[in-house]
Formats: sequence, C-alpha cells, structure tokens
Amino acid sequence: MVAETTPTFLGVPMKLVSLATLTIQNSALILIMHYSRIMPVTSTGRYFASTAVLLNEVLKMLLCLVVAYRDRRKTDGSMSPLSTTFDGLYKDIFRSDSWKLAIPACLYTLQNRLQYVAVSNLDAASFQVTYQLKILTTALFSVILLHRRLSFIKWVSLVTLTAGVAIVQLPATSSTPAHQRRSATYEGIDADHHGESMMDRSKGLFAVIVACMISGLAGVYFEKVLKGSNTSLWIRNIQLSVWSIIPALFIGVIWMDGQEIMEKGFFVGYNAVVWTAIVFQAFGGLVVALCVNYADNIAKNFATSISIIVSCIASVYFFDFVVTINFVVGALVVLFATWLYSKPDSPNPSKAEYVALKNTVVDHPVKPEQWANTEEKR
Repeated sequence: MVAETTPTFLGVPMKLVSLATLTIQNSALILIMHYSRIMPVTSTGRYFASTAVLLNEVLKMLLCLVVAYRDRRKTDGSMSPLSTTFDGLYKDIFRSDSWKLAIPACLYTLQNRLQYVAVSNLDAASFQVTYQLKILTTALFSVILLHRRLSFIKWVSLVTLTAGVAIVQLPATSSTPAHQRRSATYEGIDADHHGESMMDRSKGLFAVIVACMISGLAGVYFEKVLKGSNTSLWIRNIQLSVWSIIPALFIGVIWMDGQEIMEKGFFVGYNAVVWTAIVFQAFGGLVVALCVNYADNIAKNFATSISIIVSCIASVYFFDFVVTINFVVGALVVLFATWLYSKPDSPNPSKAEYVALKNTVVDHPVKPEQWANTEEKR
C-alpha cells in the first residue's frame, strides 16, 4: 500500500503555505489600502478609487488567464499548435452561459468600490472586525437562495457574531467625534488640518455593512452558478473579470470620475503604495483558490482570525489606533463566533437515514426455516 504524498513547497506542506499566504494577504491588504487612502496627498491630488478598481480587475483577469492557459496547454498537449490552445480558451471563456456571471460581477465591482470608501473612513482593525459580517450575510442568502439548512449551533454563532460587531461599534467611555483625525505616525501630519484628511466613521460603517450584504449575495449567486457546471474555477474568474470591467470602466471611471480624470489624468496620485494595494487585491482571488485546494474551511477561518489580530497590532503601531475595552471584547466575541460557525456539525443520531427499497441489498438472506430462530433471538 503506497502512502499518499502531501503536496509541499520547498519542503513545507502546501496547506501551511496557503494559510500563511492568506493570513499575510488579508492583513497586509487592508493596512495598505487604508494607508493609500490616508497618506499625504500629492501636489496633483489623491488617486481615484474607480481607476484602482478597474486595474484590479484587469490584473486579476491576466493572472487567471496565465493559469487557465497553462491548464489548457496540459490538456491539449505540449506538441499541439498554439492556435488550438487559444481557440479552446476563447470558447471556454465566451461560452453560451457566461452571461450568468454578469450579475455577481456587477455586485463584486460595487463591493470593491465600497471597500475603498470603508477603508478611507475606518481604521484597519475596525474594518477587519466589522467585515466579518459577510459570514452572516452569506449564511442568510444561502438559506434564502439555496434553501440550505443551518444547525442550531450555526444560528447561535451568527447571533454571537452580530453582537460582537455591535460591541466593537459602541462608543468608548470618552466621547469621540464622528470625524477622527488621521494617525500621527505618517508623514505629512500637518495635512490633518485640511478637511480632506478627516474620516467619517458613520460613512465607513455604512459602506462596510452594504459591502458585506453585497458580498454575501454575490458569493451565494456565484456558488449557485458553479453548481452543475464543469467549467474550471479559473475560467469562471476570467468571466467574472470580463463582466466586471464593463461597469468598472463605464460607470466608475467614465460616468462618475470621467471629467476629473480627463483634467488630472488616469494615474494621478499613483505611487508604490497604491500599486501594491492593487496587486495585493488582485492576488487575493488566487490565494483563496489556493486555500480551497489545500486547506479546509476551518483552517481558512483560523487564518482570517489571525489576520484580524495582526491588523489590530499593526494599527496600534502604525496608525496610533486606540484599543478600547469595547473593541477587545467585541473582537474576541467575533473570533469566537467565527470559530463556532466553522466548527463541523455533530451527527444527529435521532435522524435515521432513509434508504430507498430498490437500493437495499441482503448480503445473507434468511431461509424460511430460520425465521423462527431469528424471532426468538429478538
């Protein structure tokens, strides 16, 4: 009997590699996105979030195209003409059912835009904790759209999660204004005296709640589309990006910010921080796909919990985030609820499994003369 080999990368199990990557990506992305929205404005102005959303989708599509091309090349064989591979890719991407991805694509585009609004008005730690409400919205939409049944423990965890997020949002003992000043640790602290560097907590909270609702709806709809389909996840992600580019370009870039972009330029305010945020967000889809392949849901939620702790510590160090008792209690409640929700349900012994009569097989049929003996043993 040959033992099953565990996939490794440089001797490290791929499960650990994927979880470590997910933890770093989750925590670093929010911190970088937050800093990119609060850092000192250049002489030409701050970058447009609409252009970042568009570039994120373009980069994500290119990354998935590379993976899909590699997979297609393996299927066709290395000796097959490139035209055959490209033709197969084209037919896979623009197949007749690709239009089904238009709805979740538009929703994901709006969600990405709202994320930029949220991180512009909330500190990274509060955003990370509040954004876990997407677990609640995903569960509710799965019950409504997929008719999925949730156990009592999962309902308890969802209520606990909501309570934890509410505790985090409670005002501290000392009254704090809705608009908060930026961190005192970044360059250009004098810019805090300008209205542009103020954060509106109410606006950020509203944006992250709506983003969670959209994330849950889009995720469940995407899952419903994937069911019964033999299309690879990479092709589906390419289709998502293709449909996402349309609203990101025509609604976000042209309709909402078109005039200002024409005046200031598409790449106004771009620097290394902005590009890093875009690259991290584009790689997020690949990291999640990696975790799906090599790690279970419990491990993925564990990595998410670790990223919340990392974001909190980093926010204290880099952005002078003040940790209150409400935040500590609320964050711990959210982490507990996340763990509780990811815990597998215990089998219910009271529910007997129904087996159709035609599927029953008697391995050792009892002869008529043995019936009496059988009844005596009962």
